[in-house]
Amino acid sequence: MIRQCLLPLALPLLMATSAGAHAQYASPAVQPPQDVAYPGTIRLEVDATNLNQRIFKVRETIPATPGELTLLYPMWIPGGHTPRGSLDKLAGITFKANGQTLAWKRDPLNVAAFHITVPEGATEVVVEFDFLTATGPGQGRVVMTPNMLNLQFISTALYPAGHYMSRIMFDTRVTYPAGWTAFTALHEEGRSGNTVNYEDVPFDILADSPVYAGRYARQIDLTPAGSQRPVRLGVVADAAKYLEAKPAQVAIHQAMVAQAFKLFGAQHFDHYQFLFSLSDQMGGNGLEHQRSSENGMGTGYFTDWKEKVGFSDLLAHEFTHSWNGKYRRPADLWTPNFNVPMQDSLLWVYEGQTQYWGNVLAARSGMRPLPASIDALALVAATYAENRPGLSWRNVQDTTNDPIIASRAPLAYRNYQMSEDYYSGGQMIWLEADALIRAGSGGKKSLDDFARAFFGVNDGEWKVQNTYTFDDVVATLNAVYPHDWKTFLRERLDGRVGLTGGIEAAGWRLVFKDTPSAYAKGSVSPRWGGADFVYSLGLMIGKDGAISDVRWDSPAFNVGLGSGASVIAVNGQAYSQDVLEDAVKAAKGTTAPIELLVKEFDRYRTVRIDYHDGLRYPHLERIEGRPDYLTPILTARK
Repeated sequence: MIRQCLLPLALPLLMATSAGAHAQYASPAVQPPQDVAYPGTIRLEVDATNLNQRIFKVRETIPATPGELTLLYPMWIPGGHTPRGSLDKLAGITFKANGQTLAWKRDPLNVAAFHITVPEGATEVVVEFDFLTATGPGQGRVVMTPNMLNLQFISTALYPAGHYMSRIMFDTRVTYPAGWTAFTALHEEGRSGNTVNYEDVPFDILADSPVYAGRYARQIDLTPAGSQRPVRLGVVADAAKYLEAKPAQVAIHQAMVAQAFKLFGAQHFDHYQFLFSLSDQMGGNGLEHQRSSENGMGTGYFTDWKEKVGFSDLLAHEFTHSWNGKYRRPADLWTPNFNVPMQDSLLWVYEGQTQYWGNVLAARSGMRPLPASIDALALVAATYAENRPGLSWRNVQDTTNDPIIASRAPLAYRNYQMSEDYYSGGQMIWLEADALIRAGSGGKKSLDDFARAFFGVNDGEWKVQNTYTFDDVVATLNAVYPHDWKTFLRERLDGRVGLTGGIEAAGWRLVFKDTPSAYAKGSVSPRWGGADFVYSLGLMIGKDGAISDVRWDSPAFNVGLGSGASVIAVNGQAYSQDVLEDAVKAAKGTTAPIELLVKEFDRYRTVRIDYHDGLRYPHLERIEGRPDYLTPILTARK
């Protein structure tokens, strides 16, 4: 009653206070980008030598005239599909002109915008700040170690508002640790000691040209015979021994590049630089650029290579992005600068078809042998046949919003929540499209023809982006093979048709056996271990017994098990993968439940899983009497 009486009196005061606060903190509006050149060239200097404290020291000299100036920090990072710029890692920022420190104000509604007033008589503003990289994985991806670094210029530069990023020129210089080798798509203009002066380029190209540098480094030529555009693999590693690649391994990577050139028929770069880290210290990653890509894996990429399992498709995937996603880009993902929001509606093409071609190129080049490629596809098919119960409430199209919704954070129940399923779900859609074209044309046409027509245009052009829409995709598909492609795509994207039709359309079927495939067994990391009981009990378990995932509505889920718990014992015996496998085998055809002792925080409890169908692992097998389109899809082009 007292609160009700006081509320009418408090509201005007609250409103007045709020209005006053808005007036107090109001700041100049951020100018929208215009297709107008910024006068002069910005000098960007980065000192990358502080390895112990993992700090990039940045100095920018920005031509300016007296008056209001707004500088922006990039937030919408291409390839990230979400506003995840590293603004939190900027510290110690100062602005100076005429030798005096300037006052600055952060925009309260656009926290990546910094407002300053350039004083009379000034012709430039000097900006200095420290970029405090992650010192541990809990703070983000580690990008500096004692032996290597990953410098992303998009994270270490402010740029003026009011201009397209393509109309702002940068003169960039980087000082590296002594004796280190640096790889980047940027051309060098000169050196002074350990400082490299790179070519002057617009900000969009600078931001698209990161650096890998390291103490232990090796450049490997992957250029196909007769090509006028070099392709190189720049490798940095934790130690020199991890750089040792056998001639046969190098030949496989060269074949991947050659197969990509045959697939697309054109190149949209003057040269291409793979950036590749082999490290257990610097964070792994995969990020596409038009003339380069950032790729990070563990130290054993070459030294622990298993011929029957092959290499990861990471390099093939990121290389494909030079055509799909960089040169040809969805229209709603193109923005005039890095602070205009992007839209992700066509990620099932941008990422989904890239996922498809990355796996195809891995197979065609031998990066992943044919049997392993088929086994890898079985794992994807099983995911969308049984391990995406989330398809009951959302569809692939909706998952294109996931980078913005979840910012790629870990999820408790990924199979039910779903997360960026436009990758592998998109891969399944494009497999079915390929099989449909091959069957309908009697093998005369394929999705290869779409790739060449859609991505392989304007050979040599790379300083512009050629955008596309849904209708452009449909029109090109129809030009390759007439069909109701709009309905075909929308039914699968919107969840009206399942995603596994391409397997049988290609002449194969998904089956489950009681042993995992050679590829599945060979792909398990000795470091992380883990056991796959997803298609039996509904569990994915680490080698320490920690449950990393529980399939929604599975036998394990239905007795109350959740991700984050740990399995301590199985039927009274201490947990190990073998013990649980034996228990599942023993329960097959019986009525006795499988008893698990589990730990949840500081509590222990026993659960009994009533499951009796034995171990189940996905495989693909041929359908007799049906044409096999999968083998030719995965076979090298002559």
